[in-house]
Amino acid sequence: MADKKHYVVWKGKKPGIYDSWKECKAAIDGFKGTQYMSFPDVHSAKIAFNKSYSDYKGRSKQKKTVSAQYLKSVGQPNMFSISVDAASSGNPGVMEYRGVETKSGKVIFKQGPFEEATNNIGEFLAIVHGLALLKSINSPKVLYTDSRTAMSWVRKKNCNTKLKQNQKNKEIFALITRAVNWLKTNTYHTEIIKWETKAWGEIPADFGRK
Repeated sequence: MADKKHYVVWKGKKPGIYDSWKECKAAIDGFKGTQYMSFPDVHSAKIAFNKSYSDYKGRSKQKKTVSAQYLKSVGQPNMFSISVDAASSGNPGVMEYRGVETKSGKVIFKQGPFEEATNNIGEFLAIVHGLALLKSINSPKVLYTDSRTAMSWVRKKNCNTKLKQNQKNKEIFALITRAVNWLKTNTYHTEIIKWETKAWGEIPADFGRK
């Protein structure tokens, strides 16, 4: 059975998540400056409600092009997990990364901003940071990332960046060295899973700067 559409109301007479258009309409009717949007399932709606309307505005047309077959094939995200992401202003540019609880969006670690780095470096460091954290507390949670590049670097235990080291990024390269050393000297059982953005929306750790 297909998941039932849910509606998120960020601004209205009564903000919240609704499982019918009738309830959603009642929560926004007569309210000036409403902010609301539909989502294909309750999980996507919960993630969206913990973020902001601006993170999703203008993306509804793109989401409609996703086929039902694709949505069925990827299923729903495992909420017993953490999600990691990075953001950089320029490439290279000022970069920061973080990890959050997938279900609640609660930030569990955050690093930066760093003066000069790339988004891929941030994604790589975020994964390794998450792996080390989960291992330190012996957590069976899985880890989500939306970066295939970073996943590849972690598998190969190497940060394959083309960024050249200099005084501005000295701190970042020290973190890269630590991360690579951790991967080479530790074993872990955490499953690293690609976040399916087309089906689920932006990863919960997203900085909302797209």
